[in-house]
Amino acid sequence: MTPWTLIILTIILIVFIVVRMKKPKYMKTLEQEEFKKDYRKAQLIDVREEREFKTGYILGARNIPLSQLRQRASEIRPDKPVYLYCQSGSRCVQAAKILRKKRGVEEVVSLKGGFRKWSGKIKK
Repeated sequence: MTPWTLIILTIILIVFIVVRMKKPKYMKTLEQEEFKKDYRKAQLIDVREEREFKTGYILGARNIPLSQLRQRASEIRPDKPVYLYCQSGSRCVQAAKILRKKRGVEEVVSLKGGFRKWSGKIKK
């Protein structure tokens, strides 16, 4: 493999990662205080894996891991806001894109910093 081929492949990989992780315009990211105000009126979805969920979760959350979201998207109502969180916030971007594509969800909100930054009530 020539050095130029390696450079081009590296650039393509970087562009792919940046595009995949870019927050969509229709997704809002809220600080904890704002998130707390309305999450009880919405569908609160924890997109972490089940083993992460079992260590503790926000009261009222349903666990639909990102790895299962495509198959379980029908469990999400497209007419109600969806509040998402994961461990740090990065998986929410992918989850929002799946929900928009599969279910046509219009209102998607994520918790800034994810569960790791949550200081509210949790269930273990």
